[in-house]
Amino acid sequence: MFGAGPGPAASGRGIGAFDVGDLWNTIVSFISENPLALALVKSVLIAVVLLIYVAYVILADRKIWAAVQLRRGPNVVGPWGLWQSFADFIKFALKEPVIPDTANKSVFLFAPLLMATLAVAAWAVVPVSSGGWVVADINVGILYIFALSSLGVYGVIMGGWASNSKYPFLSALRSAAQMVSYEVSIGFVIITVLLCAGSLNLTDIVNAQDTKYGVFGWYWLRLLPMFVIFFVSALAETNRPPFDLVEAESELVAGFMIEYSATPYVLFMLAEYVAIVTMCALLTILFCGGWLPLFNFAPFTWIPGVVWFLLKVSFFFFLFAMVKAFVPRYRYDQLMRLGWKVFLPISLVMVIVVAAVLEFWPSAALAN
Repeated sequence: MFGAGPGPAASGRGIGAFDVGDLWNTIVSFISENPLALALVKSVLIAVVLLIYVAYVILADRKIWAAVQLRRGPNVVGPWGLWQSFADFIKFALKEPVIPDTANKSVFLFAPLLMATLAVAAWAVVPVSSGGWVVADINVGILYIFALSSLGVYGVIMGGWASNSKYPFLSALRSAAQMVSYEVSIGFVIITVLLCAGSLNLTDIVNAQDTKYGVFGWYWLRLLPMFVIFFVSALAETNRPPFDLVEAESELVAGFMIEYSATPYVLFMLAEYVAIVTMCALLTILFCGGWLPLFNFAPFTWIPGVVWFLLKVSFFFFLFAMVKAFVPRYRYDQLMRLGWKVFLPISLVMVIVVAAVLEFWPSAALAN
């Protein structure tokens, strides 16, 4: 009689635990069996991780810029200023957006949303590690990213035109010309990588660089001129110094973002830094082996592939930040000359050379 007292409570806890576990198993099985649900979960995870990473990328950019100027940089919000980006986001989100009376309000508000959406959507096909660490492993992933990065400039053009102001409009014109100048070179660079890898799939491109030579078997060495051209063109494509003519403070104040404030301004900034991280990821995948370790032996193989990927992306962003700190801004005519008279001929010749080498020496693409 006395020993039967705790039975129902214990039984209730068991039933409750079983119900929770059964519900969890049902959810997991539904997601694993439903491709659409699995893609949705992956998309949410990628977006959340990407936005958190971008928040710290912005902080790192400010810290590096401050260190070059012998300052401390943001150091008030949180330990060592680690929460500064989140505090800035909350501050901007709580402010009231100011829309000029003469602006086209619908286009004015749609432009930053379009730019941010396209920037984040590009990460749907970016593999961060082997074993399915990608939302959609499509066979034309590189073309997908190339298309979305090209469409992103329309956000700048729409924002500059809809502001109905001289400085934003001039910035939009510069943005269009700058995109046309460097998209062509980037396209030729991608063609040379595709010739070597034999695939448009980003995972296949990384696997094609998995050789016994480790870091020396990646495409950055075999396609060194194209690697340099892609890096510099990525700076121009993302409006980073020394090619920040779209937002040149000394000429256009803040460029196409002059009339923007509050949340729309944050969306533009978010899109800009997501595009920068995307270009760093492309540099990592196309030329530096993606998630592959530096060498195929311990202790390098002990580090997970996703960690290698993040380290390489962070390294390229550090290079982006250092270029901003040390290289002065180009004039507009210098920007155009570099794109059309230097990068375009070199990249075109390299496409022909790589195609000829692969035709007469096919094993050069493998280098196993």
